[in-house]
Amino acid sequence: MANLRLDHLDKQILKMVSEDARVPFLEIARACNVSGAAIHQRIQKLTAMGVLKGSQFIIDPEKIGYETCAFIGLNLKNPETFDEVVAQLMKMPEVVECHYTTGNYDLFIKIYAQNNHHLLNIIHDKLQPMGLARSETIICFHAAFDRLLPATKFPGED
Repeated sequence: MANLRLDHLDKQILKMVSEDARVPFLEIARACNVSGAAIHQRIQKLTAMGVLKGSQFIIDPEKIGYETCAFIGLNLKNPETFDEVVAQLMKMPEVVECHYTTGNYDLFIKIYAQNNHHLLNIIHDKLQPMGLARSETIICFHAAFDRLLPATKFPGED
């Protein structure tokens, strides 16, 4: 996708909301020296352009009983079933990310399970019946860091 044209105000807004999605529009307006209505319109524009994709509370999976995080590379027996497999993965609440990839795997997923036993059940009872040729599971002991791409520097800026 081509780079979208963002002006200085758009970039200022993105920097502020990327640091705190709950920052009040009036606070952004004061920092940017524009009206609250202007900020509201810009937020709507950035959302319509697909630059902003909503806001959310982030729940720590471990705090609610999902102690095992794993990454699983999936190889499909029949690559023509990509769409069906992805649709099935979307129905599994434990699967939080799914990526089409190059390299050793057709799909690469991130999954949360209550424990290793639960992970094993998910792999055997839910994933294998989807028509996998094979899978490779990597269990994550601890995330060194987890972040979104910060809106502090944009391509083309020095």
